Amino acid sequence: MTQKDNVIIAMEKNGGYATFQQLYKLVDVSDWKTNTPAASIRRIVQVYPEFFRIKPGLWALTKYQDDVLKKLSLHPNDQKSDELFTHTYYQGILVEIGNIKKYHTYVPAQDKNKKFLETKLCDMVTLDSLPPFTYDRLTRRAKTVDVIWFNERQMPFGFYEIEHTTDLKNSLSKFYELQDFRADFSIIADESRRNQFHDIISASMYNPIRDYVKFRSYDSIIKQYAKEQIVLEDEL
Repeated sequence: MTQKDNVIIAMEKNGGYATFQQLYKLVDVSDWKTNTPAASIRRIVQVYPEFFRIKPGLWALTKYQDDVLKKLSLHPNDQKSDELFTHTYYQGILVEIGNIKKYHTYVPAQDKNKKFLETKLCDMVTLDSLPPFTYDRLTRRAKTVDVIWFNERQMPFGFYEIEHTTDLKNSLSKFYELQDFRADFSIIADESRRNQFHDIISASMYNPIRDYVKFRSYDSIIKQYAKEQIVLEDEL
């Protein structure tokens, strides 16, 4: 059996698709003569036509393409379904990273029943509601942030807004209101929006938060996800 066959079998067992993190756990690499099996798995799915990419870090078997896309509520050439999937996909990844790093994780009430792949976000987060970490006006504002990580004292450690196509100014206005907290503020978006982000945040009105808000590309989040997963596996 070839290494490619091992990856195909693992992906079939997972429903015809998998994230790299799932493949690292599922693929039988016991007979692989390599010190870097994770790199080999990534190379296999990127090189062979038996696999196709759904999103960064998420791959599927070509022969099950229609079934997988239907299962994930993704419709070819449908911008609305792609936007919804992309937004929830990165919400789920950020929640998983936060959980791995042992933060308490939160998503807005309106997003709890949305799915990361086939799992509802409410089944992934560790907080059912927003902790009362500040007064009501700011709490109402924070409730709409896409993902928040809280530390053991239930104070915010990181605020994350995913901006696939929507106006970046809306997220920046939330961060402006929350600027007095010592937390990470990140806009998560496609690399193609980086220049747009810098153009907007260079406006004088954002002077108070310019040094605190980061732009992070989708690819950088996927790389962090992979890194945190490897660290977790080493600790187990």
